[in-house]
Amino acid sequence: MYLTQGLHRSLQRHPAKTALTHLGADGAQRQHRFDELVDGVARQAAALAARGVDAGDRVALLAPNDDRLVQAIFACWWRGAVACPLNVRWTPTELAHALADSAASLVLVDEALAERLPRSDIRCITLPRFADEAAALAPLPDSRSGGDAMAVLLYTGGTTGRAKGVMLTHANLWSASMTRAAELPNPPDGVSLLVAPLFHVAGLGRLVGQTLVGGGCVTMAQFRPEAVIAAIEQHRIGDIMVVPTMLQSLLDDPNFQAERVQSLTRIAFGAAPMPPDLLERALAAWPEAEFFQAYGLTETAGAVCINLPVNHRSAEARAAGRLNSVGRAGLGAEIVVTDPDGQEVPRGVVGEVLCRGPMVTPGYWRNPEATAAALQDGWLHTGDAGCMQADGTLAIVDRLKDMIISGGENIYSAEVEAALRAHPAVAQAAVLGVPDARWGEAVQAFVVLREPVSDEVLRAWCRERLAGYKCPRAYAFVAELPLSAAGKVLKNVLRQQAGA
Repeated sequence: MYLTQGLHRSLQRHPAKTALTHLGADGAQRQHRFDELVDGVARQAAALAARGVDAGDRVALLAPNDDRLVQAIFACWWRGAVACPLNVRWTPTELAHALADSAASLVLVDEALAERLPRSDIRCITLPRFADEAAALAPLPDSRSGGDAMAVLLYTGGTTGRAKGVMLTHANLWSASMTRAAELPNPPDGVSLLVAPLFHVAGLGRLVGQTLVGGGCVTMAQFRPEAVIAAIEQHRIGDIMVVPTMLQSLLDDPNFQAERVQSLTRIAFGAAPMPPDLLERALAAWPEAEFFQAYGLTETAGAVCINLPVNHRSAEARAAGRLNSVGRAGLGAEIVVTDPDGQEVPRGVVGEVLCRGPMVTPGYWRNPEATAAALQDGWLHTGDAGCMQADGTLAIVDRLKDMIISGGENIYSAEVEAALRAHPAVAQAAVLGVPDARWGEAVQAFVVLREPVSDEVLRAWCRERLAGYKCPRAYAFVAELPLSAAGKVLKNVLRQQAGA
């Protein structure tokens, strides 16, 4: 199990097929056939070797999604090195932490981001210059590094403190791809649009899975709804992975026309709860497409559960409650829900979700304390609150750290957010717990409106749909919610705003 295997297979089967297309913001395109991609990767691996990068060394990568980043990632694996893609929205302080923590021996950076790098002794080169260096070298034979060798070091968002480096092996990423492929096989003639960032496990996992089957990929440097709609139409994109905020941006864009995007036959979503109203809009916009939800973490190299397309449109599945689940444990994954003492709880009872399998990380880089806390007796403690339903499907109700406890009652933010979003004047909503002298915590809502509405109206709306203790006590109307580069709502930023 080595992650360059798909390149070799495609080189043998269809060398002249388009493997990778990058769409620039200026409309320019760069295309690479599989034979060109493999040649470029092998030469870049030679350039890594020429700069002293050995097997197991970490190579930091700071760049938006494009063909140069993709080639550099594969070059790391070809050389036997560890790719360490970094968040392009991080500050110099955050980048400095990751670079020092990873002990990267080389940094490959996009020209536009070079000034953001902190001053250090780490060698740095821009990706275009690196590609020029590589073009003058002879291709290097593939090391075929794989199995338990570390392939990537992905840093978590750091929303609860310093970002931690999650170690993922070739076997982890391969196993996660097979977990998905066993449920929903990738068509080898399909084209996937990579808009989820490659420093995020969802984007990187999609690249791995698509390459293993020999499919084509299209990259874009950033998610811009109008450009995404045009790309789907012009390149006949069949597959896309989005977070809910991306999907809403597409549907809300004035350029959105359903007939322009009907080439999409499969739409995967995950990384955050899908608001029910948004899912219904999307199902109506793509009446023939397969929708499925993927549940996983950086620590699981991607999905460990998949809620299959049949559960999204079937009246029987909806009646059984499967639409609101993340599906059943995927191939190779074991999942249990436990109480704080680690004992499995009865079905239908909320507890912490634990999982194990070949896709689970061996641990956190240089952080034995965090590794010991997360990995216990072979089980990964996900930090997610969920319940196993009678038919073996898993429902995720909240992050444990986002669960609100008011007057001794557990309140799950996703339920309250869904109730708020159901109001026609509400475009987006996020809730969290704030200190309350009487109840311990009270529910605070942050709301983005489509049209003016008072908090009294929303209070009455929520009281009709939620138990009184779940209803927000305070409302903040904001122009937008803070989002991470991966499209998740940054509740740590909202907590700071609520505290202020």
